[in-house]
Amino acid sequence: MTGSSPGLHDIGSSSSSNQALLGRAEAEDIEDYEQADLSLDKALLADDPLEGNGKTPKTFKRKPKLATGFALPKFLSQPSNQSSRSASPHALPPAPLPTARSRRLRELASNNDSNVSLTVGSGHAGDGFAFSDSKDGSALDWYTEGPGRRVGYDDLTAIDWIFEYTKERQRLRYLHSSATGLFGYAQHMLDASQIWIILIATGVASGVLAAGIDVASDWLADLKTGYCRTGEGGGRFYLNRGFCCWGHESLAQCQDWTSWSAALHVRSAAGAFIVEYIFYILYSIFFAFCASILVQNFASYAKHSGIPEIKTVLGGFVIRRFMGGWTLVIKSLGLCLAVASGLWLGKEGPLVHVACCCANLLMKMSPSLNDNEARKREVLSAAAAAGISVAFGSPIGGVLFSLEQLSYYFPDKTMWQSFVCAMVAAVTLQAFNPFRTGKLVLYQVTYSSGWHGFEMVPFAILGIVGGLYGGVFIKLNMKIAKWRKTSRWTGTPALEVLAVALLTAVVNFPNKFMRAQSSELVYTLFAECANLTDDQLGICKTGSANAGVVVLLIEASAVGFLLASISFGLQIPAGIILPSMAIGALYGRAVGIIVQVWQGNHSNALIFAACEPDIPCITPGTYAIIGAAAALAGVTRMTVSIVVIMFELTGALTYVLPIMIAVMISKWVGDAFGRRGIYETWIHFNEYPFLDNRDDSTVPDVPVSQIMTQMQDLSVLTATGHTIQSIHDMLVAQPYRGFPVVSDATNNILLGYISRTELIYAIRLAAAEPRKLPPSTEVYFSHQPSADTQATLDLRPWMDQTPVTLNGKSSLQLTLSMFSKLGLRYVLFCDRGALQGLLTKKDIWYVLDSAEEGSHKMGGGALREEQGGESRGLLNRNDSDGDIPEDER
Repeated sequence: MTGSSPGLHDIGSSSSSNQALLGRAEAEDIEDYEQADLSLDKALLADDPLEGNGKTPKTFKRKPKLATGFALPKFLSQPSNQSSRSASPHALPPAPLPTARSRRLRELASNNDSNVSLTVGSGHAGDGFAFSDSKDGSALDWYTEGPGRRVGYDDLTAIDWIFEYTKERQRLRYLHSSATGLFGYAQHMLDASQIWIILIATGVASGVLAAGIDVASDWLADLKTGYCRTGEGGGRFYLNRGFCCWGHESLAQCQDWTSWSAALHVRSAAGAFIVEYIFYILYSIFFAFCASILVQNFASYAKHSGIPEIKTVLGGFVIRRFMGGWTLVIKSLGLCLAVASGLWLGKEGPLVHVACCCANLLMKMSPSLNDNEARKREVLSAAAAAGISVAFGSPIGGVLFSLEQLSYYFPDKTMWQSFVCAMVAAVTLQAFNPFRTGKLVLYQVTYSSGWHGFEMVPFAILGIVGGLYGGVFIKLNMKIAKWRKTSRWTGTPALEVLAVALLTAVVNFPNKFMRAQSSELVYTLFAECANLTDDQLGICKTGSANAGVVVLLIEASAVGFLLASISFGLQIPAGIILPSMAIGALYGRAVGIIVQVWQGNHSNALIFAACEPDIPCITPGTYAIIGAAAALAGVTRMTVSIVVIMFELTGALTYVLPIMIAVMISKWVGDAFGRRGIYETWIHFNEYPFLDNRDDSTVPDVPVSQIMTQMQDLSVLTATGHTIQSIHDMLVAQPYRGFPVVSDATNNILLGYISRTELIYAIRLAAAEPRKLPPSTEVYFSHQPSADTQATLDLRPWMDQTPVTLNGKSSLQLTLSMFSKLGLRYVLFCDRGALQGLLTKKDIWYVLDSAEEGSHKMGGGALREEQGGESRGLLNRNDSDGDIPEDER
């Protein structure tokens, strides 16, 4: 996800650097302090290399151009020497207040320090800022307060949204200031078009992979029941059953498709059933086992649906290798095998992960996107919309899914980008036409009939059942996941997948509705009987025969519910969207058949007076659609996006209102079991520190002083009194991700905050060529006029000197709002400048989680001292010292 720690840079020193930094910005404020010692001020400015002739100090303010009688158009003008210099794209903006600059100038003047200097050679620092010793405004003023230099983010840490967007604004400012003329205009166009090129390429890649996964999974799934024999009818072994029998009205007319019993020349019905049963079980086990082995040996992050992790990443969390190249390959291959195995799993959720992997890999071609974690998450939000677009053939539904379910930060520009990416993905899938029917998905259907007012009652019942299904499913799935975590299957995930695949295959085959692939099953359940030319599942029956169909449908939904609860969470690529739709469609179709039979037997009843004679009054397929929407809403707790997806699947505008009512009731009933959907529940189970900025849950009404880690429990750094060796020993002894910096141990005046990553990088840099500072070298975090810059180490450039602070008497609600709305990593609490405490994003997540579960783990100092503080659960992996190859991120 983030860049690995960069290589070591060269550090040099210069006798004029400090004077350059005291020049332009500070000189503007001298006039406001006429009572100061002007002789010292003039002495400081006399040696400033930015001074032209020493008479008038330079300024950063842009001078107005003189009006002339003739001027070339701006885009034809040649760039000046000053503007043509290559400014550092990541230099920090001179943002401090004038009073702060003046105080620093006066402090330096009072100390008569005119030779302090320390410069950094040109280069870069991972995701951080690059600095140069140029005199065009790109040099960094180290005595100006700022967020400091950064070298990237560790694995399983939060990003700094404010820092990333500040870096982007600064990059654009230097781009616009340095690029003029025709070449500059071309630079602007290229920079602005990069994100659109990435989005279009992501959409194309998502469509291509979705088409390939559809074709491969269908062929592998049909292989469980037979194969396409090469014959005169044009059959080929690589064709699935649909293409092998293309042009035939029924499977009985297809001569090239050969079942395994026919291939083995088994004549009896009982023998054929046993042979096909055995082949079905063997292929199911083989496909599931292969998928598990691929995930276990090559890409562990390819397991599950990936949506909980994507939601956490979009919330500002870093998970390395989660969207790497190997993850994409194994996710795609494993998804084909897992879906073909017949497990109650789907490919719709994992396709979101596949699309995000494509976007992440394509962004590596654009440094402006790849090096900015905030902009990267905007592109990933658009890629997630493309994943849903190809999964359901629903571009608008994909955009709303990304907005409603996934994205943490979704401005208007991201919605437009998501729309473009989803549209390109859908067009690409349409161009490939994997089913040769003109449909984007197999279960896309159309309806020719409407609905009646009395049907609102069964529609509402389906909504209630969907909410009950979602609430019970989440509870049961979590119990199984907790049991799985402590059972003997923990060390052998492949054997667990093998056992579940065996159980599923044994149970599925006898029931024809469970034996079919989920996509084929959903299509049959959605379709009107008049449009089914070959009713292979025998769902369109009349009279008393419908009783047996209803029993099989209810049995399949109940058993499928149990199998889906067990299967979701296995170490294979798996989603829960399509299984939930299939389960809802099963019991929805059963309700529709019951209502149809009831209306047929009591057509003269007053309740059915709206039905027209000789025209089918009830369409059971619509009940399947509404049942599927209700079940999906109960599991995911989504609303608007589900309605739009179902509308785009059916194209029936008349059924939007019943679907909305069922989804609304399902969400209400599901929320009675708990406000978290299945994805939020898995985020909570995996202990990802995700703070939902749209969560309206009740926050304890307590001052933050009762929650924060108190000053006496913090590991802090003082401004002086350190050596490289003592800093190294402190890093070895303390597991924390960062440390507040205070003036001294007595007053505890807050100076800033420095993260563990920057400390490690800075001392490694100082110990390497060309400086090779010994371990006894003095280290300081504040200005030291008498320090020898070549024999000491100044770590102020790596320190965040402008951290977000609050008063310790602030409420927890205010602090939570700061974290969730601003995307902060940490907040420091001060009283009149003195440090009182600290809260990190992981800390406040832990507090809210403990409060929700009724735990009494809250209290001063407990957060950072108990069980390693910030490192707990999945967060206890410390990869900060290791470098990860670029192609595995």
